[in-house]
Amino acid sequence: MKQLNSITFAIFGLLLLAGACNAPPPDQQDAQASGSTPDKTSGQAFVEDDVSNPNILQIAIKSEDHSTLVAAVQAADLENALVNAGPLMVFAPVNEAFEKLPAGTVENLLKPENVDQLANILKFHVTPGNYDKEFLKNFKKLGQANDQNVAVEVKGDDVFVGGAKIVASVKASNGIIHVVDAVMIPPSE
Repeated sequence: MKQLNSITFAIFGLLLLAGACNAPPPDQQDAQASGSTPDKTSGQAFVEDDVSNPNILQIAIKSEDHSTLVAAVQAADLENALVNAGPLMVFAPVNEAFEKLPAGTVENLLKPENVDQLANILKFHVTPGNYDKEFLKNFKKLGQANDQNVAVEVKGDDVFVGGAKIVASVKASNGIIHVVDAVMIPPSE
């Protein structure tokens, strides 16, 4: 009976959550009623407090080495995705990795008309899970958030994901950030 009550409670909770997810947030309801567009600094990505461990987005925003990545995430409107409960693994290219791309690539991707292409590239850097570098050595490939696979290679003590070397790892409240030295480009379909 106790197990049935737990299951009933879980289903009820999921139904409440699903209903809440279908309704626009209060700021968007107000914006819809007035005909204006919602504030881009609203939503769960921008909720902060003084006691919780930082999530992936909060850590990235505070990292000077990831300002290009943060600008790309904001341009693709993916902030809220990076604060989800997860767990998520984000392979986060440093600014220098973006500078290695052909001239004009980043600027072109940040244009509003290229938001879908930018979002696809960024989602190629995200995997469900919370695995440290050592555990990743057990994988040959990972399924990414853009529904494509990325190869995992081990060379000595180094781990490469999609050709990008993991140079550091930072735990977050909703997963782990693996700092990488290259931008991973998804294969063409």
